[in-house]
Amino acid sequence: MTLTHPAYGKLRAVTPSAAVLLANNPGPMTLDGTNTWILRAPGQTDCVVVDPGPDDSEHIAAIAEATGGAVVLTLITHRHPDHTGGIDELVRSTGSPVRAMEPEFLRGDVAPLTDGEVIEVAGLRITVLHTPGHTADSVSFLLADAVLTGDTVLGRGTTVLDRDGTLRDYLRSMDRLLEEGAGRALLPAHGPDHPDLEPVARYYISHRHERLEQVRSALDELGADADAMDVVRKVYVDVDESMWPMARNSVESQLTYLRSEADA
Repeated sequence: MTLTHPAYGKLRAVTPSAAVLLANNPGPMTLDGTNTWILRAPGQTDCVVVDPGPDDSEHIAAIAEATGGAVVLTLITHRHPDHTGGIDELVRSTGSPVRAMEPEFLRGDVAPLTDGEVIEVAGLRITVLHTPGHTADSVSFLLADAVLTGDTVLGRGTTVLDRDGTLRDYLRSMDRLLEEGAGRALLPAHGPDHPDLEPVARYYISHRHERLEQVRSALDELGADADAMDVVRKVYVDVDESMWPMARNSVESQLTYLRSEADA
């Protein structure tokens, strides 16, 4: 039987070089849970882990079993604990070095990730793309046939911008992913994978511009100096109120973007 998303605790092949192991941490911000990606070139035994997921011993044990412990490198897409919480236990289980853009997540004798860097490991060629917006340290990983987008592009829904992410950066990141990733499979950190990143990325860009227009309209009614939460109540009526505090972060980014346009 062919596995489909979500398949908790089971290694599901997606492309010739990428398989996913879904952590059992579903929630409003994690959707079905965190996707831990296991990358391995055909015919290779060594592998690369992308995002070990939350601090969950059962999930880390499943990663170690699925890889046979042959993890030569672990990569982190961004700082949030549902992606980084399992780092130390995975290192104890496999001895893997860990690389991320933020130094606090490095393990072993390694350097922080840099934009445009090409990593050749486990028979793979992985290009690092700095794609800030969801967070300032967000990165994506470009493979020959796929793009691992972390939380920059999800498998369903849309991405929240955290307090250190900016809408200007996010839109630039989306344009870059569209340019470099079109025709490649989308391997997100949450939600189902997609055979082509391009239509999902185009939807994301369109959605952001629609929200900006909604915020502009709200400011016309509420006044140019309106509080972000007042805008949330006006614009995000289609979103559950439990998500409004996170929506507020996105609105603050939108307001900063619009007000910088007005000052330009």
